[in-house]
Amino acid sequence: MKKVRVAIYMRLSKEDEGRQEESNSITMQRVLLQKYVWKNFQNYELLEFCDDGYTGTNLERPGMQRMFGMAKAGGIDCIIVKDFSRFARDYIELGSFLEQIFPSLGVRFISVNDHYDSGGGRGNSVDLDIHFKNLLYDLYSKDLSEKVCSALAIRKENGQYISANSPFGYEKDPKDRHSLLIAEDEAEVVKRIFALTLEGYTSVEIARLFNETGVRTPVEFKIEKGNLKRVPKGEKFLWLNSTICQILKNEVYIGNIVQKKSVREYGGGKNRPIPREKWLVAYNHHEPIIDKETFEKVQEKRGKRRKPQHNPRHPLTGKLVCGCCKKNLQYRRGLNPYFFCGQRYSNAMKNCARRVNAMFMEQYVLFMMQGRMESREQPIVLGKEMLDDYIDKIVVYDEQDIEIVWKEKGRRREEKGGMRGRERKNEGKGTEG
Repeated sequence: MKKVRVAIYMRLSKEDEGRQEESNSITMQRVLLQKYVWKNFQNYELLEFCDDGYTGTNLERPGMQRMFGMAKAGGIDCIIVKDFSRFARDYIELGSFLEQIFPSLGVRFISVNDHYDSGGGRGNSVDLDIHFKNLLYDLYSKDLSEKVCSALAIRKENGQYISANSPFGYEKDPKDRHSLLIAEDEAEVVKRIFALTLEGYTSVEIARLFNETGVRTPVEFKIEKGNLKRVPKGEKFLWLNSTICQILKNEVYIGNIVQKKSVREYGGGKNRPIPREKWLVAYNHHEPIIDKETFEKVQEKRGKRRKPQHNPRHPLTGKLVCGCCKKNLQYRRGLNPYFFCGQRYSNAMKNCARRVNAMFMEQYVLFMMQGRMESREQPIVLGKEMLDDYIDKIVVYDEQDIEIVWKEKGRRREEKGGMRGRERKNEGKGTEG
């Protein structure tokens, strides 16, 4: 008898932690779900997925995404949650999963406390009481979000530092989380950056110097102090000229806290920058690392900031990766557009991609996708939007050494498309006969 692959999913948000609801804790959810599986399944393989500290309105949660990936690959037969709110609080999204996505994948979905089982005789449609519960979860989440935003706005107006992470060079005061204390080891690096800038070094030159001499990056400082867990994208963490620029223009180093630089017009929308005169600035909030005179001299040397250019995004942007430092390649427009590694000047590596013709890359990727589809007997209908479905990334060393990392999603689509193509071909032959 084949084992049923059962996945239990648990989630705990920061709001739940604040209310200290023991019934919603990860431990209690695990006990409840394991007991349910033990009572209702005989021959099964148990899989666990967990997201701790994530809101239910965000579906881009790491544990949930891993679970979706396995479900799409056919590795999960049943998903079990404590209640609908643990899975999602978005009314529309949850209804889409229950009525469309899970049935199409052949995945059975069970919500224990809601007494819902998609494979338990309720039919394909979701009952009215389930829709009503989902709507209540959605409204509750939106109401909670408005209250949290209102509380944060009041703290900003009072000049409190509300970010969860302290800026490089500072650490949170153990007695008051809204206050900042100087971290001496990090502050020395900040002082050196400002001193080098006054000596005439550019941000690129400073980043290259730090990479060559082995100066620890802000991320490495946080990892050593146990405040962060992260793996470098390439072989090691590197200083970037953009990091240097962010430090040089940050008023936090002269004791000021600048907040409310942008506003979000609606939930889920993009942040829109607002004029500087409308920013909330708390002066002399904490002890400065850099004196005001030095900071102003640095701003004068750095010159004026260029206005951002809103040009159409190239379809390969974000897909091309430097084979040396593993950073994304940047796109340069002009008569002969090309991709290049923007970090090759600052990372002290000699083999980064220098110049890869954009038109060559477009034709190369198109040719490789055509060959891959033809080999699977899939009708060739190519578009820019198909890149996200078929290609994960493209590692570029130079124009003679390119490696394409394909997505499993694209491979399954090709197989499915190939089967449909052969079926239509056979139907056509039968009609002619």
